[in-house]
Amino acid sequence: MKYEGSCHCGRIAFEVEGEIADVFDCNCSICRRKAMIMWAVPRAAFQLTTSPDAVSTYTFNTHSIQHSFCAHCGVSVFGQGERPQPMTAVNLRCVPSVDLAALQVTHVDGAKF
Repeated sequence: MKYEGSCHCGRIAFEVEGEIADVFDCNCSICRRKAMIMWAVPRAAFQLTTSPDAVSTYTFNTHSIQHSFCAHCGVSVFGQGERPQPMTAVNLRCVPSVDLAALQVTHVDGAKF
């Protein structure tokens, strides 16, 4: 299935394809502050539909994950990493067609990573 999402102001928009099965909530220092519900997909399943110039990126600690957000409205839209393979973690709160209450969310203890 194909899903469309965006930040609040729409400067960052995307499409992502796949079946939403495993979603997670992480308690690391940044994820707990952003309150994202994430769905990890292979990088090839994710496509920006707006200019990449609208995307701002933040990294910390090991700098292995690129946390992407909109510098205009501040919404955290997705993150990208390389381990164990190139992947994108989509913030499902940015996908209006997803019923968040119906998701089975796995809690990840990222604070211990």
